[in-house]
Amino acid sequence: MRIVVHAVGRMKAGPERELADRYFDRFAKAGPAVGFEWAGVVETPESRAASAPERKRDEAAKLDRMLADGAALVLLDERGKNIGSEDFAAWLGKWRDKGQRDLVIAIGGADGHAPELADKAALLLSFGALTWPHQLARVMLAEQLYRVASIAAGHPYHRS
Repeated sequence: MRIVVHAVGRMKAGPERELADRYFDRFAKAGPAVGFEWAGVVETPESRAASAPERKRDEAAKLDRMLADGAALVLLDERGKNIGSEDFAAWLGKWRDKGQRDLVIAIGGADGHAPELADKAALLLSFGALTWPHQLARVMLAEQLYRVASIAAGHPYHRS
């Protein structure tokens, strides 16, 4: 299953980007052995619309284009499910085993995701009730994807 991250906003150079890139690189190397292919990060600019609902609609339209070919969608959302790493690995494994070809994991902009995206999502995923800066959400997602590959491979990186 090909996995791509859609992120609203651009991550500038710095320690957060270096750490995210390090984990994405680890995932790219570990994933193929367990059926996960890393397809990269697609960054889209934040909308310049006047209101939050308009900004969310603009940003959702860009994401919709990535879903046109039947990709499954995971939205990072503070109102989503707060699941553990093993459950996330099981969820991704289930979708891979069902033959899902593409998966898009979306990190929204400052205003969050448009409500209509939640209806399209296979999973609303939360990293807890706290609000995280975009850069840290990307680092945490990168680490969790690497952890998923490690769990699937039975690697000792993840110890329960």
